[in-house]
Amino acid sequence: MSGQKGRDVLIKIGDGGDPEAFATVAGIRAKTISLNARSVDGTSGESPNAWRELIAGAGVKSASVSGAGVFKDAASDAAIQQAFFAQAARAFQLVIPDFGILSGPFLVEALDYSGDHDGEAAFAVTLASAGAISFAAL
Repeated sequence: MSGQKGRDVLIKIGDGGDPEAFATVAGIRAKTISLNARSVDGTSGESPNAWRELIAGAGVKSASVSGAGVFKDAASDAAIQQAFFAQAARAFQLVIPDFGILSGPFLVEALDYSGDHDGEAAFAVTLASAGAISFAAL
Protein backbone atom coordinates (compact mmCIF):
# COMPACT_ATOMS: atom_id res chain seq x y z
CA MET A 1 0.00 0.00 0.00
CA SER A 2 1.38 3.38 -0.94
CA GLY A 3 1.05 6.52 1.17
CA GLN A 4 -2.25 8.36 1.21
CA LYS A 5 -2.97 12.06 1.07
CA GLY A 6 -4.06 13.51 4.40
CA ARG A 7 -6.61 15.66 2.62
CA ASP A 8 -8.46 12.46 1.65
CA VAL A 9 -9.35 11.81 5.31
CA LEU A 10 -12.83 13.31 5.52
CA ILE A 11 -15.29 14.16 8.28
CA LYS A 12 -18.88 14.25 7.05
CA ILE A 13 -22.00 15.32 8.92
CA GLY A 14 -25.48 13.98 8.24
CA ASP A 15 -28.46 16.17 7.47
CA GLY A 16 -30.92 14.19 9.61
CA GLY A 17 -32.97 13.19 6.57
CA ASP A 18 -34.30 9.79 5.54
CA PRO A 19 -32.24 8.63 3.77
CA GLU A 20 -29.41 10.51 5.45
CA ALA A 21 -27.30 12.68 3.15
CA PHE A 22 -23.76 13.50 4.26
CA ALA A 23 -21.79 16.68 3.55
CA THR A 24 -18.07 17.10 4.11
CA VAL A 25 -17.24 19.51 6.91
CA ALA A 26 -15.36 22.00 4.77
CA GLY A 27 -11.97 23.50 5.42
CA ILE A 28 -10.58 20.95 7.88
CA ARG A 29 -6.83 20.87 7.39
CA ALA A 30 -5.77 18.55 10.23
CA LYS A 31 -7.79 15.50 11.31
CA THR A 32 -7.31 12.75 13.88
CA ILE A 33 -9.53 9.71 14.31
CA SER A 34 -8.92 7.58 17.41
CA LEU A 35 -10.53 4.19 18.03
CA ASN A 36 -10.34 2.88 21.58
CA ALA A 37 -11.26 -0.35 23.38
CA ARG A 38 -10.73 -0.42 27.12
CA SER A 39 -9.86 -3.77 28.57
CA VAL A 40 -11.33 -5.36 31.68
CA ASP A 41 -8.90 -7.03 34.06
CA GLY A 42 -10.13 -10.46 35.14
CA THR A 43 -7.00 -11.42 37.07
CA SER A 44 -7.62 -13.37 40.25
CA GLY A 45 -5.73 -15.48 42.76
CA GLU A 46 -6.26 -18.42 40.41
CA SER A 47 -4.58 -16.74 37.43
CA PRO A 48 -1.67 -18.90 36.18
CA ASN A 49 1.62 -17.66 37.69
CA ALA A 50 -0.12 -14.36 38.56
CA TRP A 51 -0.26 -13.31 34.92
CA ARG A 52 -2.86 -10.70 34.11
CA GLU A 53 -5.96 -12.04 32.40
CA LEU A 54 -8.19 -9.81 30.31
CA ILE A 55 -11.87 -10.54 29.70
CA ALA A 56 -12.38 -10.48 25.93
CA GLY A 57 -15.20 -8.25 24.72
CA ALA A 58 -16.04 -6.87 28.15
CA GLY A 59 -14.56 -3.38 27.77
CA VAL A 60 -16.04 -0.15 26.46
CA LYS A 61 -15.35 0.82 22.84
CA SER A 62 -15.27 4.44 21.76
CA ALA A 63 -14.19 6.69 18.94
CA SER A 64 -13.00 10.27 19.15
CA VAL A 65 -12.37 12.67 16.32
CA SER A 66 -10.65 16.02 16.21
CA GLY A 67 -10.20 18.42 13.37
CA ALA A 68 -8.95 21.94 12.84
CA GLY A 69 -9.03 24.35 9.93
CA VAL A 70 -11.07 27.14 8.41
CA PHE A 71 -14.76 27.05 7.53
CA LYS A 72 -15.16 27.31 3.78
CA ASP A 73 -18.94 27.59 3.60
CA ALA A 74 -21.80 28.75 5.80
CA ALA A 75 -23.62 25.39 5.58
CA SER A 76 -20.92 23.28 7.24
CA ASP A 77 -20.30 26.01 9.83
CA ALA A 78 -24.01 26.11 10.68
CA ALA A 79 -24.32 22.30 10.84
CA ILE A 80 -21.45 21.98 13.33
CA GLN A 81 -22.74 24.91 15.42
CA GLN A 82 -26.27 23.47 15.52
CA ALA A 83 -24.95 20.06 16.54
CA PHE A 84 -22.90 21.64 19.33
CA PHE A 85 -25.66 23.81 20.79
CA ALA A 86 -28.30 21.05 20.53
CA GLN A 87 -25.98 18.55 22.26
CA ALA A 88 -27.89 15.81 20.48
CA ALA A 89 -26.12 12.99 18.68
CA ARG A 90 -25.78 13.56 14.93
CA ALA A 91 -24.81 11.03 12.30
CA PHE A 92 -21.24 11.39 11.05
CA GLN A 93 -19.13 9.51 8.52
CA LEU A 94 -15.37 9.32 8.82
CA VAL A 95 -13.65 8.44 5.56
CA ILE A 96 -10.18 6.91 5.85
CA PRO A 97 -8.58 6.39 2.40
CA ASP A 98 -7.66 2.83 1.43
CA PHE A 99 -9.25 1.60 4.68
CA GLY A 100 -12.94 2.31 5.04
CA ILE A 101 -15.79 4.44 6.29
CA LEU A 102 -16.77 4.61 9.96
CA SER A 103 -20.37 5.70 10.50
CA GLY A 104 -22.40 6.40 13.59
CA PRO A 105 -23.70 8.93 16.10
CA PHE A 106 -21.35 11.50 17.59
CA LEU A 107 -21.71 14.46 19.93
CA VAL A 108 -19.80 17.66 19.26
CA GLU A 109 -17.82 17.70 22.48
CA ALA A 110 -15.86 20.90 21.85
CA LEU A 111 -15.95 23.72 19.32
CA ASP A 112 -13.18 26.32 19.43
CA TYR A 113 -12.70 29.44 17.33
CA SER A 114 -9.47 31.39 16.99
CA GLY A 115 -7.87 33.99 14.78
CA ASP A 116 -4.83 36.20 14.52
CA HIS A 117 -5.19 39.83 13.58
CA ASP A 118 -3.25 39.21 10.35
CA GLY A 119 -4.68 35.79 9.44
CA GLU A 120 -7.84 33.83 8.86
CA ALA A 121 -10.40 32.81 11.45
CA ALA A 122 -9.91 29.17 12.37
CA PHE A 123 -11.84 26.52 14.26
CA ALA A 124 -11.24 23.22 16.02
CA VAL A 125 -13.86 20.57 16.67
CA THR A 126 -13.84 17.46 18.84
CA LEU A 127 -16.38 14.65 18.38
CA ALA A 128 -17.13 11.81 20.80
CA SER A 129 -18.93 8.63 19.76
CA ALA A 130 -22.43 8.38 21.21
CA GLY A 131 -23.41 4.87 20.14
CA ALA A 132 -22.42 1.95 17.95
CA ILE A 133 -20.01 2.71 15.10
CA SER A 134 -20.23 0.68 11.91
CA PHE A 135 -17.40 0.01 9.47
CA ALA A 136 -17.55 -0.43 5.70
CA ALA A 137 -14.35 -1.30 3.83
CA LEU A 138 -13.44 0.76 0.77
